Amino acid sequence: MTRRLLVWRHGNTDWNAGSRVQGQTDVPLNDLGRRQAAQAAELLAAMRPDAIVSSDLRRAADTAAALAALTGHAVTHDERLRERHFGAWQGLTMDEVALARPLEFARWKAGEEVGGDVEDLDVLGKRVSDALEDAATLGATVVVATHGAAVRQGVAHLLGWPREQIRTLRALQNCHWVELSHDEARGWQLGAYNVGVFAERPVPPPV
Repeated sequence: MTRRLLVWRHGNTDWNAGSRVQGQTDVPLNDLGRRQAAQAAELLAAMRPDAIVSSDLRRAADTAAALAALTGHAVTHDERLRERHFGAWQGLTMDEVALARPLEFARWKAGEEVGGDVEDLDVLGKRVSDALEDAATLGATVVVATHGAAVRQGVAHLLGWPREQIRTLRALQNCHWVELSHDEARGWQLGAYNVGVFAERPVPPPV
């Protein structure tokens, strides 16, 4: 049987908008994020998912709830789907991290292990990919709501990609998703990346 996973990043938050490091801080969606979740949920509902699984952090759980409202499925929460733990970075803007922790910031920019109290990439990748594997047993099509770094590292770990290849993936936009398929002959394969509703454009003022 072919299985399909749709791994979905949460909607926008005020910390996203302000380039502030969230990590495992429980930041809620903002108004834009709630609109993004509702719009994306319409597309995902049309794919007729059998189950919905989410990180237990509010921004992902509330994103998943928008899809649950359309499908009638209950959301299963899994803390393994939480974002990467960024330790002392959490709550700082990226500019503040660069000033306060320049060596760690330089390692992060280079795609290396950051060190300090920031979660190791291999640890992140394994815990998220384990959660994805378990989610995939819940039906032929399963939607998983999680976080940006968690998606990229977890999906890459599931596909067996080396770190150099992971760096070729662009950051996943808010409320966009990755499509993965699995069959016994070929294992996990990447079908699509960064799929979603077009970003909102400002409404022009009345003439």
